[in-house]
Amino acid sequence: MKLIVGLGNPDKEYTNTRHNIGFRVINEYLSAHQKDITWQNKFNALYTTLTLNNEKFLFIKPQTYMNLSGDSLVQFVNFYKVPLKDILVIHDDLDLPIGNYRLKINSSSGGHNGIKSIIERLGSNEFARLKIGISKNQTIDTKDYVLGKFTSNEQEILNNIYPTLIKIIDDFLIYDISQLMNKYNQKS
Repeated sequence: MKLIVGLGNPDKEYTNTRHNIGFRVINEYLSAHQKDITWQNKFNALYTTLTLNNEKFLFIKPQTYMNLSGDSLVQFVNFYKVPLKDILVIHDDLDLPIGNYRLKINSSSGGHNGIKSIIERLGSNEFARLKIGISKNQTIDTKDYVLGKFTSNEQEILNNIYPTLIKIIDDFLIYDISQLMNKYNQKS
């Protein structure tokens, strides 16, 4: 079983904010594969399963705030005995331009509180990450910026990369992270 985690904040006021891009990508993925999505609640997270090619995959959206994301994730990992190599965490990244993405493994939190929580709770950084660029605006406080909504131009840019992000998740369900990084990481 592979586990795909989208990071975000649970309250309605955070819907469509930059920090909730992990939730959005999971929603886009599931909408592309399944019309009726039934979310259930377990371990302080919303979760659903998807069966592709007779294999079951688990998608979760922690319902803790971002800085406690690891609390619910570690419970799923322990309950389902998911190896770290079979976890993909999708989250925002201030250091990547809007519309860029990067697959990583074995890296630091880079100041992202959700990733910091996951590393602390798992006791490891040996899980795959799909970082989605949200850019950085030096004129706005970081907290206000990540909790701000995307502009219509930014949303259009994201809409154009969702098909690629969906393919990345499809491939993660089949291949290992090294193969994905070679295939998808954008050349700088």
